[in-house]
Amino acid sequence: MTHQLPWLSETDHFPPVDMAWGAQDPLPGLLAAGGRLDAEHLQAAYAQGIFPWFSADQPILWWSPDPRMVLRVAQFRLHPSLRKTLKRFRNTPGCEVRIDTAFEQVMRHCAQTPRNGQDGTWIVDSIVAAYTELHHQGLAHSVETWVNGQLVGGLYCVALGHAVFGESMFAHATDASKIALATLVGLCRHQGASQIDCQQATSHLASLGAREIPRRQFLEEVARQRARPAMDWRFHSVYWDALLPASMDTA
Repeated sequence: MTHQLPWLSETDHFPPVDMAWGAQDPLPGLLAAGGRLDAEHLQAAYAQGIFPWFSADQPILWWSPDPRMVLRVAQFRLHPSLRKTLKRFRNTPGCEVRIDTAFEQVMRHCAQTPRNGQDGTWIVDSIVAAYTELHHQGLAHSVETWVNGQLVGGLYCVALGHAVFGESMFAHATDASKIALATLVGLCRHQGASQIDCQQATSHLASLGAREIPRRQFLEEVARQRARPAMDWRFHSVYWDALLPASMDTA
């Protein structure tokens, strides 16, 4: 039997995540509705393993799935085709990766990207406004793929200390979002961040090495990583060195 969903006022704290709906409920992982959507509440939510996800015709919905889809950066699968793409991209004039130069633009592109099984987008205007506010506070970031001065792909994420939470990706050119993801993995590896939260299980993420883990285990690692200092979000070519060692230059 489905238990009642908590409805939050703008000043209410989030309920404990173990109150989220389970596998026997219609919407597993749903924790609460209502509340306030701004940078302060987003930061509080992510610190507890909670994220917002709702459509334009719905109230604010807060989620904390169990199990949780996570990409351990040490287990990222750099398939041979993507390895070749990264090498070619790195060596082609006019191709570059930038970080935090077009955050809201990345979000807008993610919102406009069609998704299998989805009608419309959850990246509504209130989501864009709240995450852009979080970005201005240095807690949300974009990793961007550029070709000849044009933004062709990217992703955005939230970062509290060394705890990294992936949000959404888009690509207007082949593998453009995968290039951004590989860069994020390289950044995390170089700076010692252990995992990237993927929130929901998809076959695409699984093909890149992500897997589901118990929410308790996920939250324990978030707490450890969140206690560490903020990461350096400037782009450095060294982020790719761990993915593309010098031995590959003759490959």
